[in-house]
Amino acid sequence: MALSLYGFASWSRLQGTKDDDWADRVSHLWTVGLLTFFAILVSTAQFVGDPIQCWCPAQFTGSYVSYTKNICWISNTYYIPMDDSIPINIQERHEKEISYYQWVPIIFLFQALMFKLPNLIWKMLNDSGGLNIDKIISLAESTQLGKPEDREKFIYQVAKYIDRWLKAHRQYHYNLLVRLRQRFANVFCFWFAKRDGKYLTGFYLFIKLLYVANVIFQFFILNFFLSMDYSVYGLEVIQSLIKTGEFKDSPRFPRVTLCDFEIRQLQNLQRYTVQCVLPINLFNEKIFIVLWFWYLLVAVITTFNYLSWLYHVLFGGNRYKYVKRFLKLGDNLSSKSDSKLAKKFANEYLRDDGVFVLKIVAKNSSDLVLNDLVNYLWMFFKDNPHVATAYEKKLRDAKMNGKHAISTLEMDPEELREINHKL
Repeated sequence: MALSLYGFASWSRLQGTKDDDWADRVSHLWTVGLLTFFAILVSTAQFVGDPIQCWCPAQFTGSYVSYTKNICWISNTYYIPMDDSIPINIQERHEKEISYYQWVPIIFLFQALMFKLPNLIWKMLNDSGGLNIDKIISLAESTQLGKPEDREKFIYQVAKYIDRWLKAHRQYHYNLLVRLRQRFANVFCFWFAKRDGKYLTGFYLFIKLLYVANVIFQFFILNFFLSMDYSVYGLEVIQSLIKTGEFKDSPRFPRVTLCDFEIRQLQNLQRYTVQCVLPINLFNEKIFIVLWFWYLLVAVITTFNYLSWLYHVLFGGNRYKYVKRFLKLGDNLSSKSDSKLAKKFANEYLRDDGVFVLKIVAKNSSDLVLNDLVNYLWMFFKDNPHVATAYEKKLRDAKMNGKHAISTLEMDPEELREINHKL
């Protein structure tokens, strides 16, 4: 049983799949873990300790004191500063009620679910793109620890699998409607079209947008649950530290509150107002300060990460720039014709989805693995007669015919010199 619990609580299980990048894990892994820890901490303080103490009238005995604490805990208290007089109007007291402290653990768990939800959607639906990204990343990552011959074999198999996937999701016809749809897909990044090479990329950008929207929405959720302007809470703390040089208690999380309750005595209702102390707010105040700054950090990280991905997807030239350096390391760009072929390799063979898979592999393995993977894909691309350029066909035909040089007036002089040089 202990071994089973250890296996369930292992870091690999908590970390989940590796089919995303580190910015996503800040939300669905680290933030969820932080919120779960705070939920356990506050729950322990509520149910194990004594979350409320009330100053009761002298005639109250032990059972009356216990009743007072329980009724004040479940029926909410209200905060009136010591320098202000208690309102006579009961409705004015209700308007100042503090109703969040009983529900703080549930609020934290609800927020943790919201931070995890985009990752759950991604894991459930990304396989519909026709590729098991997590399996590919696991295979690519395992090659770093294996034997050299096994490493080459595994990377070759991964590249072959990606090559088949890229070839399977292509347009069979190139009519006017297809061309118009491809142009629209180049502008509209959330275009979930498998045969246009945009499905995984568009879906992943949508998931990243959910991460950004979620962390911003969390501030509004806390504004609603806490019944206060939580969005500026951290700014007020910073301002207080600058002015006074010390951390002061916030009226947003009061420790001393008031509680009204009624006791029925025969046909009479006796109303009591007691003063209570909420030690739990000592924890809540510090926790919500930490969360405010953490949410701000997560918002900055997810926003800049999303904009970075959006920039690299919207500008097609970034696809060629990304694979160019790996092709150079493999000594596959020795001429201008090779550079032209490499652009076709990035824009027509890999497309956005292929480059996306390579980037996810790179973020979860190493540049050495990705270099071999890109160069294997380059080899498969050049061996495909349907995508080879006229330059490659002429060079291949000349070698097959045993020619040592060719001459024609229909070829570009620079291209002719390159072919003759290679022959």
